[in-house]
Amino acid sequence: MLYNYIEEHYKKAEPIFFSDLERGDITKSALNQQLKKLCDKGLLQKYDKGVYFIPKKTLLNSTIGPNADLVARYRFISKGDNIDGFYGGNSFANQLGITMQVPRMVEIVSNNTNSSGREVRIGNRRFYVRQPVVPITKENVYVLQMLELLKNLDAYLDYSYEEARERFAEYISVHGIRRSDVDLYIRKYPIVTFKYYYELELDHVLA
Repeated sequence: MLYNYIEEHYKKAEPIFFSDLERGDITKSALNQQLKKLCDKGLLQKYDKGVYFIPKKTLLNSTIGPNADLVARYRFISKGDNIDGFYGGNSFANQLGITMQVPRMVEIVSNNTNSSGREVRIGNRRFYVRQPVVPITKENVYVLQMLELLKNLDAYLDYSYEEARERFAEYISVHGIRRSDVDLYIRKYPIVTFKYYYELELDHVLA
């Protein structure tokens, strides 16, 4: 039974994507009907087009479900052990601490899009999603995220190069990025990426 499978594989308030439930032995129309029946019974709720969740009840008997950021993370960045993307642009620059700018739209670089750049609306939030230069994996996600930011560094940087260097050095240390990792991918990026890489003297902090 569909609901038994959902209960075994999903936690309450966790996004459930229609595409993840598709199987060869059931048509999309039949799957839609089954999901609608589960929603009618209150066993599931629909968050957005193609997104469902098992409702979680609070002590006051109100319902808790996923928020837009969680749905975006599951769809485009990571779900379980899978890594398919990362935050880019001002979103990552803000996380790294090199800008005070708060992004109006969260930028995501993801394998799960076939577009060079498009706006995606989830709930009441907007996300800008684009393809990576090379496919993202568990092994290269952090070095690619760093190189993506270096590609347009001056567009995001609100501090000195010395302060930026310290932030990048911390990031490199935390994620164990090596010189060989950078050498493997940096030539996939515009020449300006080399410029910022050497101006920040990141070669000296890499193992």
